[in-house]
Amino acid sequence: MRYEIEAEVWLWTGGKASWRFVTLPPEVCHGIRRLSGPRTGGWGSLRVAATIGATTWRTSIFPDSKSGGFLLPLKAEVRQRERIATGDVVTVAVEIEL
Repeated sequence: MRYEIEAEVWLWTGGKASWRFVTLPPEVCHGIRRLSGPRTGGWGSLRVAATIGATTWRTSIFPDSKSGGFLLPLKAEVRQRERIATGDVVTVAVEIEL
C-alpha cells in the first residue's frame, strides 16, 4: 500500500545528534497499522520505501506517541539531493514493505 502526504520537515536535537523528520498524520497511520498488523521491528518500527521528488530510499518509520502518527527520518543525502531544509513542506510517498 502506498500513501502520499504533504508535511513539514522538522528538526529534533538530542544528545550528540540532530535529525530531520516528517510526521505522518494519524489518519494515514491508522491505515498503516491495519495493514501491517503485528509485523513491527524494534521500537514498533516498520520498513518502508520512501520517495521525495526523484529520490527513493529504504528506511523505517517509527511510532510517535505525541502525535499518534509515525515519524519518517530524512537522511542528509536525501535532503541534499532534493534541496530540503528544516521548515520546508514536502510531498512524501511512503510504501510499506511487508
